[in-house]
Amino acid sequence: MSLIAPADSDYVLRDFDLKGYDIRRLQAEGIIPFDPDVIGYADPKPGLARKGYSAVYHSRANKRFKKFFAPGYETYHKIVKSSVRRNPDSPALALRKYDFQTKTSAPEYEAITYAEMDEKKRALGLGLLFLLQNNPFKRSGEIEAHAKIDSHVAEYPSYNTDKMSFVVTLFAQNRAEWVLTDIMCASYSLTNTALYDTLGPGTSLYILSLTESPVVIALGIHVKLLINLKKQSPKELASFICLVSMDPLAEVFGAEELKKLVQEAKSVGIMLYDMDQVCEVGRIFPHDELPPKPETVYTISFTSGTTGSKPKGVVLTQANCAAGVAFLLAQVPRLDEFRDFCFLPLAHIFQRHCTANSLMVGAHIGFPQLGGSPLTLVEDLKIFKPTYMSNVPRVFTKFEAAIKNATINSDSALAKRLFTRFINTKMERQATADNEVGSLWLYDHVLAPKLKKALGFDNMKWTVTGLAPISPLTVKFLKAALNIGFSQGYGLTETFAGISFSIPYEKKPGTCGAVGITTEICLRDLPSLGYSVDADFPAGELLIRGAQNFSHYYKNDEETAKAIKDGWFHSGDVARIDPATGRYYIIDRVKNFFKLAQGEYVTPEKVENNYLSSNSILTQAFAHGESLQDYLVGVLGVDEAKTRDFLIKNCRVPASALIAPEAVLEQINKIDNKTILLEEINKNVQGLFGYEKLHNIYLEYEPLRLERDVITPTVKIKRPIAAKFFEKQIKEMYKQGRITGTKTKL
Repeated sequence: MSLIAPADSDYVLRDFDLKGYDIRRLQAEGIIPFDPDVIGYADPKPGLARKGYSAVYHSRANKRFKKFFAPGYETYHKIVKSSVRRNPDSPALALRKYDFQTKTSAPEYEAITYAEMDEKKRALGLGLLFLLQNNPFKRSGEIEAHAKIDSHVAEYPSYNTDKMSFVVTLFAQNRAEWVLTDIMCASYSLTNTALYDTLGPGTSLYILSLTESPVVIALGIHVKLLINLKKQSPKELASFICLVSMDPLAEVFGAEELKKLVQEAKSVGIMLYDMDQVCEVGRIFPHDELPPKPETVYTISFTSGTTGSKPKGVVLTQANCAAGVAFLLAQVPRLDEFRDFCFLPLAHIFQRHCTANSLMVGAHIGFPQLGGSPLTLVEDLKIFKPTYMSNVPRVFTKFEAAIKNATINSDSALAKRLFTRFINTKMERQATADNEVGSLWLYDHVLAPKLKKALGFDNMKWTVTGLAPISPLTVKFLKAALNIGFSQGYGLTETFAGISFSIPYEKKPGTCGAVGITTEICLRDLPSLGYSVDADFPAGELLIRGAQNFSHYYKNDEETAKAIKDGWFHSGDVARIDPATGRYYIIDRVKNFFKLAQGEYVTPEKVENNYLSSNSILTQAFAHGESLQDYLVGVLGVDEAKTRDFLIKNCRVPASALIAPEAVLEQINKIDNKTILLEEINKNVQGLFGYEKLHNIYLEYEPLRLERDVITPTVKIKRPIAAKFFEKQIKEMYKQGRITGTKTKL
């Protein structure tokens, strides 16, 4: 009998563990992932189209969306426990140990096994519950979250989306202890949420106050910040009574300072521990786990507001997580070895989605060094050597620039000629058909490995990008130059991150792939923006329903009602569907538009995405228009190396004047030079009316930075704030007027 469940089942497989299968055997026998010629397509459901809406599209792999991978895999807790049973001695979570005295990371990664991870998870959960239940600052008669601590063991079986536990808050960069805490919460039916550095104290205070979280588990370096936060806002943070450091407190602070810090914490009503202390307590008081049900709330993931408004808490269940894992198992390419590098922030659901899947398959998961950043990423990758990784476009564009400088833009004429020939040939072959690897024996076995080694990509087989648009030209180049599969995904916090990603070797990169097996999509007409579901390539607002969809926004009925109608989540993204394949493109945002003086409406994301996808010299784009002006201006991020080359080749600026990065920026912002650049990039954009093109620009290397508060941590532009930040430059551009000869078309 086939392991594949019937078409009308909620499950992908009939069973899993009972057959003695593990993930590798399922892959070896071709059960998962599904055939790219099937999973790479979506079909319209007959007879379900409504007036003003497109047909409903579902994965070609199934007629109705699936909810779970197999019986017994309905929660994150069950997924992790299953992997522990199947992979007890395999490496699970790997890190470079940090020396707080020398402030250096160990030269190699050390891993704990799945069995060790499970033991520590249990100890952490039991210790935390015991210490909270016996916390001297607990006021159960006055504070609801404290009463929930007392009732948790008795009440957890009745939890659902309307009734959840007290909230555990995490506040740390990516590290093994983050994942350990996350799976601990899942195993003890505890709902969690996350803070992150870029939020700032105001938003952190808002989240802690809104959730009434009694406990924060954080980096050692955040301990003082959190104590001070309660000291400044004792009323709002009355529920906050326990602080656990992921790092050994004595190593972070030293004995004398720690003694004062413990007393300072007590003075504001906080008991301070480190994770080792909590685990030791848990080992003294053993108890069974408190496993969740599918409807138990797994996490409240706060989305970043793009208008400066307060973030919304997206309520996601254990079932949402299980569905997300089922989706990935059906599509993630087969790998001989599972080594995942966990780089994107775990505070966002995209990386948690990827990590949950990695734990399901028994992967060896590596984490950045303490204090790691994009600048130290390659150092970590060279040591850990992952086989797959998720990352964001800006990291991949930096890789692209570095590789081009070493290959097709090399100072060596021989290297330049050789790499240009091989990479172009490989790109041409990969563009002939879906799933075409474009094999070139000499390049794949001699030249590409050298490039991969320089990035720590020695074993890399596949990467996926998300969170922001990426140029198809970047995908084409990296896929060929590094001889790896490259997918672009789509998803939102409200859909437990990814609901689709393109096949790794897509003939024409740029799509988000076809919708996956756990979700269905359709489009809503947007006539005021010029998008119609009746067009040859239907376009409109992307609506999503399925097993990964969130239930509601935390304590925000008004926003929930706006977002969910008739079971469909209204994403706010504008998509275009290719009816031949069912694959879709994200082309715009519904609400992001402004009216120019001549009455034309412009949607800036459409403009920005077009410029970024058509011009590899650009790394960022912020399009701006005003009701009293009849043309657009733009703040653009440019690649330093490509800009230097452009100035030399197109503007006749001598190389000797472009040695310093600041000199390159100064030259490209000169009106004559930026006019030449603007005319060039305007030639490359397709599908824009004249009034949608930029007519003056201001350039920096990375104008849209988190520290400027002009983008969210998920790289969405905060338009009102960005307009205010660049007010001086915008005024100067409008004062200069149009610098191109193109007249606005009405």
